[in-house]
Amino acid sequence: MSAPPQAAPASPVGYGRVFAVPEFRAVFAAHTLSMLGVIVSEVALSVLVYDTTGSALLSALTFALGFLPYALGGTLLAPVADRFPARRVLVTCDLVCAGCVAVMAAPGTGIGVLLALRCCLAVVSPVFTGTRTATLADVLGDGDLFVLGRSLLRIVAQSALLVGYGLGGLLLAAVTPRHALLITVATFLASAALLRLGTRRRPARAPGPTDTPPGLRTLFAHPRIRLLLLLFWVPSAFVVVPEALAAPYADALGSGPVGLGLLMCGLPAGTVAAELFIGARLRPAARERLVLPLLRLSLLPCAGYALHPGLAGSLLLLVLSGAGSAYTLGLDQWFVRAVPEELRGRAMTVLSAGLMTVQGVGMALAGVAAQAVGVRAAVAGAGALGTLCCCGLALWSRARAPEA
Repeated sequence: MSAPPQAAPASPVGYGRVFAVPEFRAVFAAHTLSMLGVIVSEVALSVLVYDTTGSALLSALTFALGFLPYALGGTLLAPVADRFPARRVLVTCDLVCAGCVAVMAAPGTGIGVLLALRCCLAVVSPVFTGTRTATLADVLGDGDLFVLGRSLLRIVAQSALLVGYGLGGLLLAAVTPRHALLITVATFLASAALLRLGTRRRPARAPGPTDTPPGLRTLFAHPRIRLLLLLFWVPSAFVVVPEALAAPYADALGSGPVGLGLLMCGLPAGTVAAELFIGARLRPAARERLVLPLLRLSLLPCAGYALHPGLAGSLLLLVLSGAGSAYTLGLDQWFVRAVPEELRGRAMTVLSAGLMTVQGVGMALAGVAAQAVGVRAAVAGAGALGTLCCCGLALWSRARAPEA
């Protein structure tokens, strides 16, 4: 497959070179619109369910349903990403999501239907994310441009977390939840149009009736791919603990809603700053050399909660932990090299589904741990245990020499 010419891999290309590729600009704009739409829909749907039922449990369940069906979609639908042309898959996913949200926005839609449609969105999401990531490798090649393009999509996602929920709250002060959902419908349709008109049609990577289980068995039979998936998934299960417990921790500090907002911003702010610096300033080889050191250190700041820091100290620890997650820049390069091209779509789908699943499990276990030992001890324990797990993975990685 054709890809834009790239600079020699020893030199940093910078984010500007990525935006010079017209197809990437379309993918980036579509991703930005989708993220805004998803955040607006999450806030609006949660408020709508609470207004309709008066149940805090059902309102919280609408967020939980954003995690739980990922494993189902990633397992059953992963081959779709390779079996059909990528542009068709992406546009179809956007249209399906737009249709689901349109039904949510319709007057009289019951709670059961709302929650079922929320599950449908979560089932479709890993297929869309995996296909889009595989498409980046087609658009940008599988070298440094791909790593920086994927980094930019992560930066948009993290930045959206910083501002999106606040903007969603302001929006709901002006319009009803159902009207806000119509905005999400518009963003999905706009994303579909951008992907349809702004990207080139490419043939399917692995056309034909490949069944899901054999395809996934082929993927997981590769020892290096299994290891790289664990390098993505294991830290993600622990890093969500401070965010999951931010509300009770802010209450324990007596910092109120302002403190809660700052704590929720800590991890994404550190991630965005570190990715921008490492992506723009370091050469590809240097980013790959940083993978294992940053992996070992990324969760260690969370163990600092055991020192009883105040709000400022806790915020600094979270920023440092978020910065450590920039190890994914080099890890992306290892992963795209390891996966055969005909399995790339399903590999990215499984990666995305696994990330969301382990984050959901991590949040649930964080609540259990906090109930048993307290919030501060739960975060510190997650930092210590996560660091031990990451050090073990780093030793395993050295033994298998993933850089080779």
